[in-house]
Amino acid sequence: MATKNTELVLTPPQPHWVGDGFRVHNFIPGGYRTDMARMNPFILLDYGARHFFPSSDTQPGVGVHPHRGFETVTIAYKGRVAHHDSAGNSGVIGEGDVQWMTAASGILHKEYHEKEFSLKGGEMQMVQLWVNLPARFKMSAPKYQSITNDQMSKFKLEGDNGIVEIIAGEYKNVKGSASTFSPVNLLNAKLNKGGKAGFSFPADFNTALLVIEGEITINNTGEVKTDNFALFLNEGEDFEIQTVEGAVVLVMSGENLNEPIASHGPFVMNTKQEILQAFDDYQKGKFGFLED
Repeated sequence: MATKNTELVLTPPQPHWVGDGFRVHNFIPGGYRTDMARMNPFILLDYGARHFFPSSDTQPGVGVHPHRGFETVTIAYKGRVAHHDSAGNSGVIGEGDVQWMTAASGILHKEYHEKEFSLKGGEMQMVQLWVNLPARFKMSAPKYQSITNDQMSKFKLEGDNGIVEIIAGEYKNVKGSASTFSPVNLLNAKLNKGGKAGFSFPADFNTALLVIEGEITINNTGEVKTDNFALFLNEGEDFEIQTVEGAVVLVMSGENLNEPIASHGPFVMNTKQEILQAFDDYQKGKFGFLED
């Protein structure tokens, strides 16, 4: 099969704050050539690079807010985040864990630093992805998947290269832990010193990676440094990543939904009328209730 090469590599955009608890770099839709349509079904990528939070008696975070039309995927690399939603779900996302929340027809949500973490202080490092839903599923019932690291599917690479955690999709015939509404591959490649891993996705899937730790090369060319984002061309299927000193890399690839995107704030639908309906339903309390 043909090699899949990179289109571009992005350094982190200027950070901004989400609430008072999450300092993030927005790669999607903020990066060049990485708007919602270009990386669909991945329509938002906020990366909270390592940031130290001092001890606090309060719990920084984001207050109650609505979502409709997509899924939020929160991946914790460092720190601990607590959350609640209007469907009655709550819990803590610890280091190595993933929270996969399907907002779909509408949900209220809040997230903040877990109490003990906040009291002690420490480093926070997180990724939040928004995964678009196909039009026929946008008004389905909300649901929630909690994937702790010990439950996560893993593939041990040959030799001493490391492991690949399969959050969703498939790697080397090992199926991921999350169920999805369209073909989505979401993988953590955790490479040891001198490690390498190969990947293969359909040529027309939208594919990218984010270097969480360390530095890598792709197909033996060009360095991609810590906190940088690499977007692949929609050509070829196979690529390989390598590292000298070790690395953690988030790899994402998904089938383009090829449907219109209408978005405003926390709502992502297919038409402007559906966005207006989302605001109306939210104001009428149809997303449930959640205390701030």
